[in-house]
Amino acid sequence: MDTIRVWDLPTRLFHWLLVAAIGFLWYSGGEGEALMVWHMRAGYLVLGLVIFRIIWGLWGSRHSRFAAFLAGPRRTLDYGKAFARGRAPVFAGHNPLGGWMVMLMLLSLLVQTATGLFATDDISLEGPLSGQVGGATARALTDIHFWNFDLLLILIAAHVAAVLLHRLLGEPLLAAMLTGRKRVPDEAGPDLAFVPWWRALLVALPVAGAIYWLVS
Repeated sequence: MDTIRVWDLPTRLFHWLLVAAIGFLWYSGGEGEALMVWHMRAGYLVLGLVIFRIIWGLWGSRHSRFAAFLAGPRRTLDYGKAFARGRAPVFAGHNPLGGWMVMLMLLSLLVQTATGLFATDDISLEGPLSGQVGGATARALTDIHFWNFDLLLILIAAHVAAVLLHRLLGEPLLAAMLTGRKRVPDEAGPDLAFVPWWRALLVALPVAGAIYWLVS
């Protein structure tokens, strides 16, 4: 085994900011009006993070790109069978199942934040865009907002379980997302395909500006 750099700093910052923001959204969502303003602000942060990650998946470093970890059905199924038999290969980046979990979570987060912009309780709380649609549409989007969060919690639980299982099998995925470095088979060789850090700013700043304009 050899230890190489895998995850760039923007990807790691995205991951841990998202963890913190989702944790706060879960907490603040059950605290009524007291924290609702901050709940919405955290939602704007998550929306910005998701949009950033989608663009970074096309323009970021090698292992952050969707093309590097999205596999077809056959390859994904073969990996699942090998994993069930305890013979799954170690990937420098996301494995095929992990790659599709990333996409499911991004999709769920996008639905969650988008519907939150239109959500309303028909009393005193409403998203910044709820007035742009009819009452029935706002209530339907609010229902989706609540239902989708349950789905998101299931996806998060599955993700955490997979990380723990990989750790038991000797693959410390959590440590890799902290340090950016990961142990991989020697034949994988060094991988220094990292884009310059300022490229992340070229993505993050316009995204932040667009979110601010949208909610203002």
